[in-house]
Amino acid sequence: MSEQAVAAAVVRNDAQHRYEVWYGNSLAGFTEYRERDDDTIFIHTEVDAAFGGKGLGNTLAHEAIEDVIKSGRVIVPRCPFIKSWLDKHPEYDEHVVGKGIRR
Repeated sequence: MSEQAVAAAVVRNDAQHRYEVWYGNSLAGFTEYRERDDDTIFIHTEVDAAFGGKGLGNTLAHEAIEDVIKSGRVIVPRCPFIKSWLDKHPEYDEHVVGKGIRR
């Protein structure tokens, strides 16, 4: 399969409390979360170095954040990667504790 034909897909894995990014048939990375009340707390993100430079971390963060918002939940970014990604995307501030949501 050519490099261009390989697609990235993000899947929510409820059993392991994480969103996974798949590159073709390979698990390329994940972001772990915990849910408490209406909060989704992102705690850890990894993308395998073998898949670096493909924008998979960005795809993973974007899809995970969009899914949380669609479900009506609030984002608590404890993971440095997700926090950094959200800092670069202020359009999501209204859904993030410590930004648009004050407690």
